[in-house]
Amino acid sequence: MGRTLILDTSRPHESIDAYLAEPVGTPKGGIVVIQEIFGVNAHIRSVADRFAAEGYVAIAPALFDPVQKGVELGYDQDGMQKGVKYIGELGLLRPLQDVGIAAALIADQYKVKVGTVGYCWGGTVAALAALRLGLPSSSYYGSRNLPFLTEPARANVIFHFGERDHSIPPEMVEKHRELKPEMDTWVYPADHGFNCDVRGSYDEPSAKLAWERTLSFFARELA
Repeated sequence: MGRTLILDTSRPHESIDAYLAEPVGTPKGGIVVIQEIFGVNAHIRSVADRFAAEGYVAIAPALFDPVQKGVELGYDQDGMQKGVKYIGELGLLRPLQDVGIAAALIADQYKVKVGTVGYCWGGTVAALAALRLGLPSSSYYGSRNLPFLTEPARANVIFHFGERDHSIPPEMVEKHRELKPEMDTWVYPADHGFNCDVRGSYDEPSAKLAWERTLSFFARELA
């Protein structure tokens, strides 16, 4: 079971909450869990808990806090509209900065190497964390990745996509292979959001395989 802590963003009068899940015993490493557009909800907390069960310190910063505190949205049309509004207000640079702050906190307190995992909008933030912050990252179905793939990578990143995801057509997936040939780009027989077990698009075999690949990636990168 995790707990909530407060992250100092070093921006005037602005701190954000984060969900922290700790393993039993000495941590293997640290993982920043980067939310979808639905906030740090029960599903994202459960992802952090799963990483903790695998031996990692996991932290999920509430990246929407600068525009709206305590966001936990449903996976319906109303939740989607609110989430899209929040990411439009936030942009990507401030969330990336907060991911870096969360990673630095874990690295300093637990003396471990840190990576990130991100989903949907968070998948693009995770990709940026590898490119710009040097944090090894597992990026799930990030539909906003393409403008950044020409940037040199400071750390390795693996990409996961669903072949039935209409928001990320095959030519976009192929661009990842073309522009980042040194990185693994995996495609699964699934739709967008296939990792989330509370969404209709959940695909258990694909989620299980992506999870295994992600754990193998972090075992290698954070050793």
